[in-house]
Amino acid sequence: MRVLLWHVHGSWATSFVQGAHTTLVPVTPDRGPDGRGRPRTFTWPDRAVEVPWDRLRDEHVDVVVLQRPHELRLAEEWLGRRPGRDVPAVYVEHDTPRRTPADAGLPEEVVPNSRHFLHDRSDIPVVHVTHFNQLFWNCGRAPTTVIEHGIADPGYRYQGDVPRAGVVINDPLRRGRVAGTDLLPRLAEAVPIDLFGMNVADAPRRLGVAPESLWTFEDLPQRAMHAQLARRRVYVHPYRWTSLGLALIEAMMLGLPVVALAATEAVEAVPPEAGVLSTRVDVLAAAARDLARDPARARQAGEHARAAAADRYGLPRFLRDWERLLQEVTP
Repeated sequence: MRVLLWHVHGSWATSFVQGAHTTLVPVTPDRGPDGRGRPRTFTWPDRAVEVPWDRLRDEHVDVVVLQRPHELRLAEEWLGRRPGRDVPAVYVEHDTPRRTPADAGLPEEVVPNSRHFLHDRSDIPVVHVTHFNQLFWNCGRAPTTVIEHGIADPGYRYQGDVPRAGVVINDPLRRGRVAGTDLLPRLAEAVPIDLFGMNVADAPRRLGVAPESLWTFEDLPQRAMHAQLARRRVYVHPYRWTSLGLALIEAMMLGLPVVALAATEAVEAVPPEAGVLSTRVDVLAAAARDLARDPARARQAGEHARAAAADRYGLPRFLRDWERLLQEVTP
């Protein structure tokens, strides 16, 4: 099977391309958002093949896996076929709903009645990555299913020799309250934090956090980030409103104990014995501080975290679920 997929979410796509299918990845001369091609910081198999955008019309494509609304237009223009009509397609909904439609007569804010843009179409199934997403999106006529995340097991690598908290947020200043960036100063008062991700270098200054309390690690390759993260004593997940972050699952599989906001899908992903979940920032700060001071307790909680993540979010289950769905939607 030949699957057209834009490289949008590096970690998720890295799991997806491990399947038995051939993945065609569009590439543009500038390698911009609509044509990144293969990634530089993740390892993909050879069956993930770059295809110049202007040669896609010559490619045989069995199914299109869409991830952004405008990819419907791109697929039609670049393939010369309409997704859901001329070629089978599915839409992966990575995100929680963010805004109501402009004509809904409601404030533009997150609300449970947010209509998905495929609400009125029945020819493109919507694949949610969490049950929380499926619960909150109003998908109307669109068929929906859930295929939970799956990641390649990085192995138990926990050392915990650095008594600091690790946090992973890409673009923390832009994402702000959604990712819980605004909570970092309060958390850093209890335990020093190491912030990993893209565009993190300016975060300490912009947040007003003392440099010694918030170190930043900019855009490390995945394996290097895992090695650094595994040295931290505890993983903190401050996200308020987002789909379940793959970084959380990766940290759990590495063997880190977790301190997380009891919000969105985190309450399903993190069992009580793996760390602490709460909607109270003071409780989270105290938990992170206590785990940073107690290596034995941190290690024990991290072992529970790893077991839970490996059981629920293993790559083989993820690939089986996707293979089953792709077979269902193709003639």
